[in-house]
Amino acid sequence: MNRIVRTLWIGTGLLLAGLAHAQPASWSQPRQPFHIYGNSWYVGTQGLSAILITSPQGHVLIDGTLPANAPQIEANIRALGFRLRDVKLILNSHAHFDHAGAIARLAHDSGATVAASAAGAKELRSGGNDPDDPQYGMATHYPAVASVQVVADGAAVRVGPIAVTAHYTPGHTPGSTSWTWRSCEKEQCVALAYVDSLTALSRDGFRYSDDPARVAAFRRSFATVAALPCDILVTPHPEASGFMQKIAARDRKHDSAALIDTDACRAYAAAAEPRFEARLAEERRNAREK
Repeated sequence: MNRIVRTLWIGTGLLLAGLAHAQPASWSQPRQPFHIYGNSWYVGTQGLSAILITSPQGHVLIDGTLPANAPQIEANIRALGFRLRDVKLILNSHAHFDHAGAIARLAHDSGATVAASAAGAKELRSGGNDPDDPQYGMATHYPAVASVQVVADGAAVRVGPIAVTAHYTPGHTPGSTSWTWRSCEKEQCVALAYVDSLTALSRDGFRYSDDPARVAAFRRSFATVAALPCDILVTPHPEASGFMQKIAARDRKHDSAALIDTDACRAYAAAAEPRFEARLAEERRNAREK
Protein backbone atom coordinates (compact mmCIF):
# COMPACT_ATOMS: atom_id res chain seq x y z
CA MET A 1 0.00 0.00 0.00
CA ASN A 2 1.55 3.31 -1.02
CA ARG A 3 1.73 6.21 1.40
CA ILE A 4 -0.96 8.28 -0.35
CA VAL A 5 -3.58 5.54 -0.30
CA ARG A 6 -2.69 4.61 3.31
CA THR A 7 -3.19 8.25 4.33
CA LEU A 8 -6.52 8.33 2.52
CA TRP A 9 -7.60 5.22 4.42
CA ILE A 10 -6.67 6.72 7.77
CA GLY A 11 -8.48 9.93 6.89
CA THR A 12 -11.61 8.02 5.94
CA GLY A 13 -11.62 6.17 9.25
CA LEU A 14 -11.42 9.43 11.16
CA LEU A 15 -14.11 10.95 8.96
CA LEU A 16 -16.50 8.05 9.51
CA ALA A 17 -15.81 8.00 13.23
CA GLY A 18 -17.29 11.49 13.41
CA LEU A 19 -20.40 10.81 11.37
CA ALA A 20 -22.65 10.96 14.42
CA HIS A 21 -21.42 14.47 15.16
CA ALA A 22 -20.88 16.32 11.89
CA GLN A 23 -21.68 15.45 8.29
CA PRO A 24 -18.85 16.36 5.90
CA ALA A 25 -19.87 18.91 3.28
CA SER A 26 -18.48 16.68 0.51
CA TRP A 27 -21.20 14.11 1.19
CA SER A 28 -23.81 16.43 -0.32
CA GLN A 29 -21.49 18.48 -2.57
CA PRO A 30 -22.71 18.21 -6.17
CA ARG A 31 -20.40 16.41 -8.57
CA GLN A 32 -20.83 16.36 -12.32
CA PRO A 33 -21.52 12.74 -13.31
CA PHE A 34 -18.79 11.09 -15.34
CA HIS A 35 -17.85 8.02 -17.30
CA ILE A 36 -15.77 5.40 -15.49
CA TYR A 37 -15.30 2.62 -18.03
CA GLY A 38 -17.48 0.94 -20.64
CA ASN A 39 -21.08 0.99 -19.44
CA SER A 40 -20.17 2.14 -15.90
CA TRP A 41 -20.78 5.70 -14.70
CA TYR A 42 -20.35 7.75 -11.52
CA VAL A 43 -23.58 9.51 -10.47
CA GLY A 44 -22.81 10.23 -6.80
CA THR A 45 -21.69 13.33 -4.95
CA GLN A 46 -18.13 14.50 -4.38
CA GLY A 47 -17.77 12.45 -1.21
CA LEU A 48 -20.26 9.59 -1.60
CA SER A 49 -20.31 7.13 -4.48
CA ALA A 50 -23.29 5.97 -6.50
CA ILE A 51 -22.55 3.87 -9.57
CA LEU A 52 -24.77 3.39 -12.63
CA ILE A 53 -24.27 0.36 -14.89
CA THR A 54 -26.22 0.70 -18.13
CA SER A 55 -27.64 -1.46 -20.89
CA PRO A 56 -30.36 -1.17 -23.55
CA GLN A 57 -32.51 -3.52 -21.43
CA GLY A 58 -32.23 -1.43 -18.26
CA HIS A 59 -29.77 -0.15 -15.69
CA VAL A 60 -28.35 -1.09 -12.27
CA LEU A 61 -27.65 1.51 -9.57
CA ILE A 62 -25.34 0.75 -6.66
CA ASP A 63 -25.91 2.88 -3.54
CA GLY A 64 -28.03 5.97 -3.08
CA THR A 65 -26.02 8.19 -0.68
CA LEU A 66 -27.84 10.52 1.76
CA PRO A 67 -31.64 10.86 1.89
CA ALA A 68 -31.44 14.50 0.79
CA ASN A 69 -29.24 13.58 -2.18
CA ALA A 70 -31.93 11.66 -4.09
CA PRO A 71 -32.71 14.60 -6.41
CA GLN A 72 -29.00 14.98 -7.18
CA ILE A 73 -28.63 11.30 -8.05
CA GLU A 74 -31.70 11.44 -10.27
CA ALA A 75 -30.49 14.63 -11.98
CA ASN A 76 -27.07 13.06 -12.58
CA ILE A 77 -28.64 10.02 -14.23
CA ARG A 78 -30.69 12.25 -16.52
CA ALA A 79 -27.70 14.51 -17.26
CA LEU A 80 -25.91 11.49 -18.75
CA GLY A 81 -28.86 10.97 -21.12
CA PHE A 82 -30.43 8.02 -19.28
CA ARG A 83 -34.02 7.75 -18.07
CA LEU A 84 -34.69 7.21 -14.39
CA ARG A 85 -37.46 4.72 -15.13
CA ASP A 86 -34.89 2.52 -16.91
CA VAL A 87 -33.14 1.88 -13.58
CA LYS A 88 -34.46 -1.63 -12.90
CA LEU A 89 -32.33 -2.69 -9.92
CA ILE A 90 -30.79 -0.88 -6.94
CA LEU A 91 -28.05 -2.57 -4.90
CA ASN A 92 -26.46 -1.50 -1.60
CA SER A 93 -22.98 -1.78 -0.12
CA HIS A 94 -24.05 -1.34 3.49
CA ALA A 95 -27.18 0.01 5.09
CA HIS A 96 -25.96 3.18 6.80
CA PHE A 97 -27.67 6.47 6.05
CA ASP A 98 -24.78 7.81 3.96
CA HIS A 99 -25.05 4.96 1.44
CA ALA A 100 -28.63 3.73 1.78
CA GLY A 101 -30.47 6.87 2.86
CA ALA A 102 -31.87 7.77 -0.57
CA ILE A 103 -32.65 4.24 -1.74
CA ALA A 104 -36.34 4.28 -0.72
CA ARG A 105 -36.91 7.50 -2.68
CA LEU A 106 -34.90 6.33 -5.67
CA ALA A 107 -36.77 3.02 -5.77
CA HIS A 108 -40.12 4.82 -5.55
CA ASP A 109 -39.28 7.30 -8.30
CA SER A 110 -37.76 4.76 -10.68
CA GLY A 111 -39.88 1.71 -9.89
CA ALA A 112 -36.68 -0.30 -9.43
CA THR A 113 -36.33 -3.47 -7.38
CA VAL A 114 -33.99 -3.20 -4.38
CA ALA A 115 -31.67 -6.10 -3.54
CA ALA A 116 -29.05 -6.69 -0.85
CA SER A 117 -27.41 -9.40 1.22
CA ALA A 118 -29.53 -11.25 3.78
CA ALA A 119 -28.37 -9.10 6.70
CA GLY A 120 -28.30 -6.01 4.51
CA ALA A 121 -31.95 -6.51 3.54
CA LYS A 122 -32.88 -6.67 7.24
CA GLU A 123 -30.99 -3.43 7.88
CA LEU A 124 -32.60 -1.66 4.92
CA ARG A 125 -36.08 -2.70 6.02
CA SER A 126 -35.38 -1.21 9.46
CA GLY A 127 -34.15 2.10 8.06
CA GLY A 128 -30.78 1.57 9.72
CA ASN A 129 -32.23 0.71 13.13
CA ASP A 130 -30.52 -2.65 13.52
CA PRO A 131 -29.32 -3.83 16.97
CA ASP A 132 -26.74 -6.10 15.30
CA ASP A 133 -24.95 -3.12 13.77
CA PRO A 134 -21.78 -2.09 15.69
CA GLN A 135 -22.95 1.51 15.24
CA TYR A 136 -26.46 0.85 16.58
CA GLY A 137 -27.66 3.86 18.54
CA MET A 138 -25.02 6.04 16.89
CA ALA A 139 -25.82 5.93 13.16
CA THR A 140 -28.60 8.12 11.78
CA HIS A 141 -31.87 6.48 10.73
CA TYR A 142 -33.35 7.00 7.25
CA PRO A 143 -36.51 6.08 5.28
CA ALA A 144 -36.94 2.32 5.44
CA VAL A 145 -37.07 0.27 2.26
CA ALA A 146 -40.23 -1.81 2.52
CA SER A 147 -39.39 -4.46 -0.06
CA VAL A 148 -35.86 -5.83 -0.45
CA GLN A 149 -34.88 -8.98 -2.32
CA VAL A 150 -32.09 -11.10 -0.86
CA VAL A 151 -29.03 -11.90 -2.97
CA ALA A 152 -27.03 -14.92 -1.83
CA ASP A 153 -23.29 -14.73 -1.33
CA GLY A 154 -21.62 -15.41 -4.66
CA ALA A 155 -24.86 -15.05 -6.64
CA ALA A 156 -25.20 -12.79 -9.66
CA VAL A 157 -28.13 -10.45 -10.21
CA ARG A 158 -28.97 -9.57 -13.79
CA VAL A 159 -30.58 -6.82 -15.83
CA GLY A 160 -30.39 -7.65 -19.51
CA PRO A 161 -26.70 -8.35 -20.26
CA ILE A 162 -25.53 -6.86 -16.95
CA ALA A 163 -24.44 -9.39 -14.32
CA VAL A 164 -23.35 -8.09 -10.90
CA THR A 165 -22.02 -10.60 -8.37
CA ALA A 166 -22.49 -10.24 -4.61
CA HIS A 167 -19.57 -10.92 -2.29
CA TYR A 168 -20.50 -10.84 1.38
CA THR A 169 -17.85 -8.84 3.28
CA PRO A 170 -19.33 -8.40 6.78
CA GLY A 171 -17.56 -6.44 9.47
CA HIS A 172 -18.29 -2.74 9.10
CA THR A 173 -21.93 -3.86 9.25
CA PRO A 174 -23.34 -7.41 9.36
CA GLY A 175 -24.74 -6.96 5.84
CA SER A 176 -21.74 -5.33 4.19
CA THR A 177 -21.45 -6.49 0.59
CA SER A 178 -18.99 -5.87 -2.22
CA TRP A 179 -20.08 -6.12 -5.85
CA THR A 180 -18.17 -7.05 -9.01
CA TRP A 181 -19.03 -6.87 -12.71
CA ARG A 182 -17.37 -6.53 -16.10
CA SER A 183 -17.44 -3.53 -18.42
CA CYS A 184 -16.04 -3.41 -21.94
CA GLU A 185 -14.61 -0.75 -24.23
CA LYS A 186 -14.13 -1.94 -27.78
CA GLU A 187 -12.17 -5.18 -27.44
CA GLN A 188 -11.03 -4.73 -23.84
CA CYS A 189 -13.15 -5.93 -20.91
CA VAL A 190 -12.14 -5.24 -17.31
CA ALA A 191 -13.39 -6.27 -13.88
CA LEU A 192 -14.81 -3.50 -11.71
CA ALA A 193 -15.08 -4.02 -7.97
CA TYR A 194 -17.26 -1.84 -5.74
CA VAL A 195 -15.75 -2.80 -2.40
CA ASP A 196 -17.43 -1.94 0.87
CA SER A 197 -15.74 -0.44 3.91
CA LEU A 198 -13.43 -2.70 5.91
CA THR A 199 -13.17 -0.27 8.81
CA ALA A 200 -14.17 -1.36 12.33
CA LEU A 201 -16.16 1.55 13.71
CA SER A 202 -18.65 1.28 16.54
CA ARG A 203 -20.55 2.93 19.33
CA ASP A 204 -18.84 3.38 22.69
CA GLY A 205 -18.70 0.14 24.64
CA PHE A 206 -19.04 -2.19 21.65
CA ARG A 207 -16.38 -4.91 21.52
CA TYR A 208 -15.77 -6.97 18.40
CA SER A 209 -13.70 -9.36 20.52
CA ASP A 210 -16.78 -10.36 22.51
CA ASP A 211 -18.11 -12.23 19.47
CA PRO A 212 -15.63 -14.75 17.98
CA ALA A 213 -17.96 -15.48 15.05
CA ARG A 214 -18.07 -11.79 14.14
CA VAL A 215 -14.27 -11.59 14.35
CA ALA A 216 -13.87 -14.65 12.13
CA ALA A 217 -16.32 -13.24 9.57
CA PHE A 218 -14.46 -9.92 9.48
CA ARG A 219 -11.16 -11.73 8.92
CA ARG A 220 -12.70 -13.72 6.07
CA SER A 221 -13.78 -10.43 4.50
CA PHE A 222 -10.16 -9.34 4.10
CA ALA A 223 -9.37 -12.54 2.24
CA THR A 224 -12.52 -12.20 0.13
CA VAL A 225 -11.66 -8.66 -0.94
CA ALA A 226 -8.04 -9.55 -1.68
CA ALA A 227 -9.21 -12.31 -4.04
CA LEU A 228 -11.85 -10.33 -5.94
CA PRO A 229 -11.67 -9.87 -9.70
CA CYS A 230 -10.50 -6.27 -9.55
CA ASP A 231 -9.01 -4.21 -12.35
CA ILE A 232 -10.75 -0.98 -11.28
CA LEU A 233 -11.53 -0.41 -7.60
CA VAL A 234 -14.35 1.89 -6.51
CA THR A 235 -15.35 2.42 -2.87
CA PRO A 236 -18.48 3.90 -1.24
CA HIS A 237 -16.33 6.74 0.09
CA PRO A 238 -14.22 7.54 -2.99
CA GLU A 239 -11.36 8.96 -0.93
CA ALA A 240 -10.87 5.53 0.70
CA SER A 241 -9.33 4.29 -2.55
CA GLY A 242 -8.06 7.57 -4.03
CA PHE A 243 -10.69 7.17 -6.74
CA MET A 244 -11.11 10.83 -7.65
CA GLN A 245 -7.33 11.21 -7.96
CA LYS A 246 -7.26 8.26 -10.34
CA ILE A 247 -10.07 9.78 -12.39
CA ALA A 248 -8.16 13.07 -12.58
CA ALA A 249 -5.03 11.21 -13.75
CA ARG A 250 -7.08 9.32 -16.34
CA ASP A 251 -8.53 12.57 -17.66
CA ARG A 252 -5.13 14.31 -17.81
CA LYS A 253 -3.62 11.42 -19.74
CA HIS A 254 -6.74 10.70 -21.80
CA ASP A 255 -6.00 7.05 -21.07
CA SER A 256 -8.33 4.60 -19.30
CA ALA A 257 -5.30 2.54 -18.32
CA ALA A 258 -4.64 5.08 -15.55
CA LEU A 259 -7.67 3.64 -13.72
CA ILE A 260 -6.51 0.05 -13.93
CA ASP A 261 -4.64 -1.39 -10.96
CA THR A 262 -4.88 -5.14 -10.62
CA ASP A 263 -3.36 -4.95 -7.13
CA ALA A 264 -5.86 -2.39 -5.80
CA CYS A 265 -8.19 -4.78 -3.97
CA ARG A 266 -5.31 -6.68 -2.39
CA ALA A 267 -3.79 -3.40 -1.21
CA TYR A 268 -7.17 -2.20 0.12
CA ALA A 269 -7.56 -5.36 2.21
CA ALA A 270 -3.92 -5.37 3.30
CA ALA A 271 -4.25 -1.83 4.67
CA ALA A 272 -7.45 -2.61 6.59
CA GLU A 273 -6.50 -5.91 8.23
CA PRO A 274 -3.77 -4.65 10.61
CA ARG A 275 -6.07 -1.84 11.76
CA PHE A 276 -8.68 -4.40 12.72
CA GLU A 277 -6.11 -6.54 14.54
CA ALA A 278 -4.90 -3.43 16.37
CA ARG A 279 -8.47 -2.73 17.43
CA LEU A 280 -8.83 -6.26 18.81
CA ALA A 281 -5.53 -5.95 20.68
CA GLU A 282 -6.67 -2.67 22.19
CA GLU A 283 -9.97 -4.22 23.31
CA ARG A 284 -8.12 -7.09 24.99
CA ARG A 285 -5.67 -4.70 26.62
CA ASN A 286 -8.48 -2.53 27.97
CA ALA A 287 -10.26 -5.62 29.31
CA ARG A 288 -7.14 -6.69 31.24
CA GLU A 289 -6.74 -3.23 32.75
CA LYS A 290 -10.24 -3.19 34.19
